[in-house]
Order: sequence, then C-alpha cells, then structure tokens
Amino acid sequence: MRTEQLRREYGLSLHHTAFPLHPEIPEEGVDLADLFAGRGIDLAASFARLRTVADEVGLPLGERARTFNSRRAQELGKWAEEKGRGEVFRAAVYRAYFVAGCNIARPEELVEIASEISLDKDEALQVLRERRYAQATDADWQRARQLGVNAVPTFLYQQRTLVGFTPYKEMCRLIDG
Repeated sequence: MRTEQLRREYGLSLHHTAFPLHPEIPEEGVDLADLFAGRGIDLAASFARLRTVADEVGLPLGERARTFNSRRAQELGKWAEEKGRGEVFRAAVYRAYFVAGCNIARPEELVEIASEISLDKDEALQVLRERRYAQATDADWQRARQLGVNAVPTFLYQQRTLVGFTPYKEMCRLIDG
C-alpha cells in the first residue's frame, strides 16, 4: 500500500482521523442509487473509476449497491488502535464493507470482524454498547471539519493536503514540499 511505502521511505508516523462520510445513513443502509439520486452522478461510471483506482493501488473491490453508516466502525477502530490493532482493524473493515458488502453499522458484524483479527468479541461488544469511543470519534470529526476535509482519503502533511487516491509520486511531492 502507498501509505506503508511512504512510512518506510520517509520514516513517517501516520495518524488516522475518522471522517463523517454520510453520517445521516441509518443502520439498515441506503441504496447507492437513492443516496445519489438527483445529483447528476453516473454510478456506473463512478464505479468504473473506483475499480480502476482500486486496481492501481492493489485493493480488492467487490460489487455493492448499498452504503452503510460507518460511525460504529470508527468508534470500534479507536478501541482497536488502543489495542495496537488499528491498521489491521481498518483493513478488515475495508474488506468486509468494500469486498463482501457487510453492513458495518451492525454491532454483530463489527464484533465478528474484531474477532477475526484476534480482538476479544465480548470486549468489542461492550465497547460498542457503552459507546466508549464516541467522544474520541467526535473529536476526530471536529478535527476533520476544522481542517476542511470533505472527502476520503485526504492526506495532510505540514498544513498541505492531498485528496483522493493519487499516484505515489504525488504523495511524495506532498512530503517533499
């Protein structure tokens, strides 16, 4: 992955900040066609571009027709970070959501994902029930708003940003200034 290559080559420490992408989506999700209705977006063309980018960066990508709220996944991700498993958890959530089409708003799906990466199922469920990381996620959302983040991924380095899945050389230019 490009971020891992940047980390190695530049000796960077990367910090993940959660972003509220469509926080209005209910737990049961929304059809993508409905979400983007009336916005003049060609979903087939958008998916084709997304597939091209995913192929370029070596990310698997399945077919999906629905989107789901990622808030609970972000909160559980904060817990996973604390356990030293943040990157692994985010990768597992990515696969569950973008490859398998799982509803990552459902606690039972998230608990299963946590279990698959050797995190304790019971503790994960308790973290979700108690909303232990709600404030930390709120703080990330606030930080994202303050930085003007409005898309994912957004990379920030010394007050300069790069938005989207861009070629590695563009990421290097961000770092090199």
